[in-house]
Amino acid sequence: MTKDDGGSRVKGKVAVITGGRGDLGSACAELLAREGAQVASFDVSGERRFPDHDRIREYDVDVTDEDGVNQAVGRVQQELGPIDVLVNAAGIIGRPSPSHESTPEEFDRIFNINVKGLWLMTRAVVPGMMELRRGSVINFSSTHGITGGKSVPLYHATKGAVRLLTKADAHTYGEYGIRFNSIHPGSMRTTMSSSAANASAVGPEAYYAQLLGSNAIKRQGEPMEVAQGVLYLASDESAFSTGSELVIDGGYTSI
Repeated sequence: MTKDDGGSRVKGKVAVITGGRGDLGSACAELLAREGAQVASFDVSGERRFPDHDRIREYDVDVTDEDGVNQAVGRVQQELGPIDVLVNAAGIIGRPSPSHESTPEEFDRIFNINVKGLWLMTRAVVPGMMELRRGSVINFSSTHGITGGKSVPLYHATKGAVRLLTKADAHTYGEYGIRFNSIHPGSMRTTMSSSAANASAVGPEAYYAQLLGSNAIKRQGEPMEVAQGVLYLASDESAFSTGSELVIDGGYTSI
């Protein structure tokens, strides 16, 4: 069993995190659990990331499957209690290609995971939060949901959709005490980033030179640096923050 380090910033809260076996999602799960939350980690079936953790339970869930999402959320409510925090971190970047070379199948897949899956999770969790009249939903967008770029236009489109859906839901559910905020990581040191660099037409070295060239801080971010932002938005410290965009990008969007 993993030792309880005694953090209390989200003590007593139940948090659901999608993409919980990915680099960013697992960092969020680890930090929220360290700070006192009971965490339900959702991801497609695969190797357990936290097989012996006393505060993290892992569930095999495909976020694009409505029935599977509803059943998993119901299990969490029965096993852990009412859900206080939802972190929608699941996502894919897709194949680097301009719009005219992308396929309808690629379009459907990336929108199903990055947008529909997030919406299905929100749809399943929010009614319980409405009953409690409290909750925090944190949606993973990206700097690519704020800026344009030619390498992965479909990814940009999905993350822009997440950004505006977050703002719309913030206005819709604010009267119930539910907060919606988006988080916008820049280039992070993750497996997804490495795969995108290796698949780029210019090669990984030129890819990272271009990506990090505009950063004020000349490096990639670490997953735990994003998780710290998620922790703030999940905690009561951010009680007056909703509809906001928390950008963690080393200054990439500051120009």
